[in-house]
Amino acid sequence: MIDFEQSMKKIKGINGYLGSAVLNFAGETLYMDENDTGVDIAYSASIFNDAFRMMSESSLDVGLSEASFVETKTYDGHVFLINSTGEQMGDNFSKINVFSIFRDDGNIALAKMVIDKVSKNISKEMSEM
Repeated sequence: MIDFEQSMKKIKGINGYLGSAVLNFAGETLYMDENDTGVDIAYSASIFNDAFRMMSESSLDVGLSEASFVETKTYDGHVFLINSTGEQMGDNFSKINVFSIFRDDGNIALAKMVIDKVSKNISKEMSEM
């Protein structure tokens, strides 16, 4: 069993962190941390995941590969959705998306790097199950 709390610990420690979720390929929430934000993280992550999948389809339509990273920048924050891409092409079981929200004054550059690494680590753990 994957210890999502341990896996997400580095993300949660980044300055500006507000909340996060881990979704499987189908968009189901595997882990959620609302961190007393007052935001329905599961709902927000699902909406972003749907948009992410539509963007991936559009990327394929123009001859590029699937989308792997989406950042929504607002005046007061950032929302990230990063796809782990799975360990193998076509391996939908180990593909996960990490959704996270950060304040604009947070360490956004570090957040991008850590979220990408964490998503790949979780995906690797899932492929070994």
